[in-house]
Amino acid sequence: MSEVRTGFVTQTHTGEVSWKEAIEQGSNLGFDFAELYMDGATERTKLDPGAVRSLADAEGIDLLVHLPFVDIEIGSPRAGIREASREEQKACIETAEVMGAEKAVLHASSHATPPEWTVEDVEPHLLSAIRELDSFGDEHGVEICVENLPGILFTVRDFDRIFSETNAAMTFDTGHARVDGMDAEDIAAFLDDHRNRISHIHVNDARGPTDEHVPTGSGTLDFDIALEPVRDGWSGTVSVEVYSFDFDYLELSKRKLDGYLGEDKAQSA
Repeated sequence: MSEVRTGFVTQTHTGEVSWKEAIEQGSNLGFDFAELYMDGATERTKLDPGAVRSLADAEGIDLLVHLPFVDIEIGSPRAGIREASREEQKACIETAEVMGAEKAVLHASSHATPPEWTVEDVEPHLLSAIRELDSFGDEHGVEICVENLPGILFTVRDFDRIFSETNAAMTFDTGHARVDGMDAEDIAAFLDDHRNRISHIHVNDARGPTDEHVPTGSGTLDFDIALEPVRDGWSGTVSVEVYSFDFDYLELSKRKLDGYLGEDKAQSA
């Protein structure tokens, strides 16, 4: 049996769900961890990391974080902007450490795009940022997991560069992979081929090759096929990523995910 822990990406950034409610509901539903989104209403300066850690400990649930990305430019060709963005990510990693988070999901992306900027202008800065933040994360006990992005650097098709030029782990997002042309068999092959570098997975279901985040099992991806390598001895963490404020859909997504993983975990909801 694989050593897989399951959790969910919180939807706290809008303020519709508080971090307290997310942690409490995640525990009630029997998740192993909550992946706290550190942006918007729960960006780092709006969090009390000690209080977050205390509640997670009291609820018996682990923590991961999703680092901010909407206004962050760690790969900007402009030195001042990228350096400030990297410092902000480091501050988030330090906050994650205080909260007791074990992993941090990173978007290695930039809004510097053609025609003003080429891939060649941006990619070296992104790779440098990954190396810098990965090293910083190691120093603070937080594993940096770089996520494949849909249609922009770094897509799943570009990850050979990250694997060869950095030591960072990967967050594999199923919906993003579909946007870039992967079907269930392709996803399974990628997970199997790179099982030693993939530490975290986002189960992002959709009704087509889009970044949709519908409740797990309500889309069209065959997760029985896609997640076969996960059932075959892989050890890591898997988050359902569902865009809903209704925890009933999260409960259903967990039951579906447990089935795809061959797990028989008890529900405590």
